[in-house]
Amino acid sequence: MKKLVLAMSTLCISVTAVLAADDPIATRKRIMDSTAAAAGLSAALMKGDIEYNPTIAKAAILTLGASAATFGDYFPEGSGEGQTTASPKIWEDADGFKAALAKFTTDTSAALEASGKDGPADLDAFKAAVGPVMSNCRSCHEAFRVQN
Repeated sequence: MKKLVLAMSTLCISVTAVLAADDPIATRKRIMDSTAAAAGLSAALMKGDIEYNPTIAKAAILTLGASAATFGDYFPEGSGEGQTTASPKIWEDADGFKAALAKFTTDTSAALEASGKDGPADLDAFKAAVGPVMSNCRSCHEAFRVQN
């Protein structure tokens, strides 16, 4: 399982790197798709819809961490036009957006630290580690995403 997760993560990062140079909107969408999948998996683990597994929990946290480390790089000036749900507030309040991204990075780093080598030992540890990350995602979407 660990090898599969690592291989998938490497593939996703490789594809993203190739796409990034040409289309920051498409790249952000792909990163956000990965983030949404990890968040959905995290929520299912937290609610008990999926039986808790520390390896799966660690994979979700690693994906969130990879997103936090790269997502902010794909908002160059002028990339708010086109097929995007990025709010104009991202560029109007660049300092606020950078602060939100910094908090996302801090929260995911703390979750990675708390999760241990093989993932959080139990569901309570996972909830404590990933809860702040999920809260951060929600607040950033409320502030910097166009609501449909």
